[in-house]
Formats: sequence, C-alpha cells, structure tokens
Amino acid sequence: MNIHSRDLRLARLCNEALDEPMTAAEREIMIGEAAQKLEELFDVLRIDHRNDHNTRDTPRRVAKMYVEEILQGRYTAPPAITEFDNVQAYDQLLVTGPIELRSTCAHHLLPIYGAAYIGILPAAEGKIIGLSKYDRIVEHFASRLQIQEELVKQIGQYIMDVTKPRGLAVRICAVHMCKTQRGVRASRRSRMVNTYYWGEIAASAELKSEFLQECAALVLNAE
Repeated sequence: MNIHSRDLRLARLCNEALDEPMTAAEREIMIGEAAQKLEELFDVLRIDHRNDHNTRDTPRRVAKMYVEEILQGRYTAPPAITEFDNVQAYDQLLVTGPIELRSTCAHHLLPIYGAAYIGILPAAEGKIIGLSKYDRIVEHFASRLQIQEELVKQIGQYIMDVTKPRGLAVRICAVHMCKTQRGVRASRRSRMVNTYYWGEIAASAELKSEFLQECAALVLNAE
C-alpha cells in the first residue's frame, strides 16, 4: 500500500494540516513516491534526469524540498507556545514585525515572499507568549500551498484559539511571483497587502489606526 492510498482518509485542503502529524518514516516514503512522479513529469517535459549532470538528482531534491520545507506545515505539529505570567498586568497594544514570510502560491506553485506584522492586545489577567513564537507560527502556516487571503486568517485564528488575547491584528505585505514571473510580469515592487482583525481591535477604529501606524513605523525602521 503506497502512502497515497494509506493516507487518503487524512487528506485536507492544500493549506490545511493533516489530521495528525506524519512520522519521519512516513515523510521519507512520501519523498520517494513524489520523486518517482517528478521523474515521470520530467519524462513528459523531455528533460533528461538520467544522464544530464544538472538534473540527475533533481526529482528527489525537489520532492524532499516540498515535503520537508515548502509543505512541512501540513505534515508537522504546530509550534509549542511558551507562555509567561503577565506580572505587571500589561494590557496595551503590542506589535511585532516585520516577520519574514515565505510561502508558495496554491495556483501556480510559485513563491510568495514578504513580511507579516502581528498586533496583540493582551488580557491583564492572562499570559504573554514568547516573542519568537509569533515568527514560528507565521512560518508554520506559510509552509503550505497558500493564498494570502486565507493565510492571514489562519495565522490569526491559531493565535486567538491558543492564547486568547482580548484582540489581535495580522497584516501581510508580500510579492507574488505568479504575478511577477509569469502572466503580466509585474514589477517585483508590486505587493499585495491585507489585514484581518479579531476581538476588541476589530471593534475599535482607534486600535486599528494605532496598529497600522506601528506597522508603518516598523517598516521605516527596517529599511
């Protein structure tokens, strides 16, 4: 039984995780089977992967890249959340970013790259999570075939479900190579920006404005 038939019951949408994380042995089987399919694709495209020194091992390299890097967020567990006591009962907006974002377009399998910004309105009686965990969360959900409109919501909803802040904002600004590398071949300066809000930030124009101002300041400081 190959990995496809064995795990068909665990299949999900392209940007959703499987029901349970795959083991290292299962991922290795997947890499081998994917490499075989890539060899077939190369044969269809008339690319010699047997004798050409440039492409001899490319099918397996690409298969390994997809399973262990580009799509690893589908096959592995979400990052563990490190929580700290909110000793001083901090309850004001905090914003982190730019967080490096690398993903892959679900429509054309081309890179999406840019930055994410996360605004958190913590509960005074709640917990504060380790700052680096926001980067890990972004990386986890970006490591799937994605569209930006859904990625921004997946990142935020996970943070809301796990950490339960009073409010949250997630903003992504990214280049889509399905637009710059093909089709209209737009300038690499062309970006897509989208923002999603939860909780008290969603209900407050003042908090939304404060979040966007902080994002703008972080962009200037990063340049």
